[in-house]
Amino acid sequence: MKKLIFSAILMLAMSVSFVSCRETAEKAGEATEKAGEAMGEAADAAGEAAESAMDKAGEAVDGVKEAGENAAEEVKDAAGEAVDKAKEVGEDVKDAAGEAVDKAKDAGNAAADKVKETAKDAKDVIKN
Repeated sequence: MKKLIFSAILMLAMSVSFVSCRETAEKAGEATEKAGEAMGEAADAAGEAAESAMDKAGEAVDGVKEAGENAAEEVKDAAGEAVDKAKEVGEDVKDAAGEAVDKAKDAGNAAADKVKETAKDAKDVIKN
């Protein structure tokens, strides 16, 4: 009888162990599935974050490129304006020099006329 009771208890313990192990295996499978899903979601999120970062970097590069182009245009415009101003100043200097030459010529002619007049007056005084 002892063997029969002992065998029954042993059978009961083994059946509980096997049922318990089966549930544990099922729970482990479910946990593995959930971990796989979580890893997939994390990979998707990382991919989206990387794509967003690439987009932001592209926008930043475009902004820097545009700013550089604008700066280059402004420098070009400023240089053109400086050349124009230099031409204007050169023309003003040329005009002023021409006027100075004309005034000097007129003053020289006036002085020559005065000298001729004075010489003529002196000649007349000497004759008389």
